[in-house]
Amino acid sequence: MNYYPEGINFSDRKFTSRDEILRAIADGEIVEGRVLLCDTQHNLHVDLGVMSGVIPRCEGALGIEDGRVRDIALISKVNKPVCFKIIAIKQDEYGNDYALLSRRIVQLECMRDYISLLSSGDIITARVTHLEKFGAFIDIGAGINSLIPIDMLSVSRINHPNERLKIGQVIQTVLRKREENKLTFSLKELLGTWKENVSKYHVGETVPGIVRSIEDYGVFVELEPNLAGLAEPYKKLEPGQRVSVFIKSILPEKMKVKLVVVDAFEDYADVQELKYYISDGKITNWQYSPEGAIKQVTTKFE
Repeated sequence: MNYYPEGINFSDRKFTSRDEILRAIADGEIVEGRVLLCDTQHNLHVDLGVMSGVIPRCEGALGIEDGRVRDIALISKVNKPVCFKIIAIKQDEYGNDYALLSRRIVQLECMRDYISLLSSGDIITARVTHLEKFGAFIDIGAGINSLIPIDMLSVSRINHPNERLKIGQVIQTVLRKREENKLTFSLKELLGTWKENVSKYHVGETVPGIVRSIEDYGVFVELEPNLAGLAEPYKKLEPGQRVSVFIKSILPEKMKVKLVVVDAFEDYADVQELKYYISDGKITNWQYSPEGAIKQVTTKFE
């Protein structure tokens, strides 16, 4: 069974009969629906078509019951898709049928049958759930979150993950490190080596770029997420600003691209579409630097 991130193939399932719901219970079907309400007891309510569904607080997520996950994780699901299994049909105090649902059971199965089997170097599909200054949180399956630290989002340095990703974006990512209770993922190894990125550029060309940082000795301009060059100082620039740059020289042995800012624009860069040089399978070793470079930049997945 495939355990996708919530919302990646979202279909707000609506059942047309009680018997159809009973079949879903018997088959152990994983269903997705949009949360309409988080009540005062932090139970999540979902419309299943022929009847309503309720995910009790304790069934809302792994870790809720023992306090490892806070109730905000449930509150934040309102108007968003969640996955669940239908456990039973119950009756409320007025004698109306409703479906008892569990998201926790799906997450338990996802941990057991999918996430626990992942090893360092495995490439998976994930969905960005929220962004903090230190990194991007991603749904790696059934609403289970993990982290891509900001320094693992790209080789080109950024000030905030929102310069590279946006909430809801579906991405490919690679498992960088597995610890007992923590998985850490990375993105930069999938976005190409220095040689692969620089092959698109030639000395004498003028190309677009994005200002990433401004130093006394020059301006770092991003050409690709995994490729930045250093431009000579230029007046009145800000990080995130779009510029056009002249490529003065390309030095593979130093992994340097020397630039000259030709023009600066008033608008700021949006999140760019990612180009993957590796998008599936498994990585055992990744070498960013070209052969013969003075500095060797590699990642070993162990």
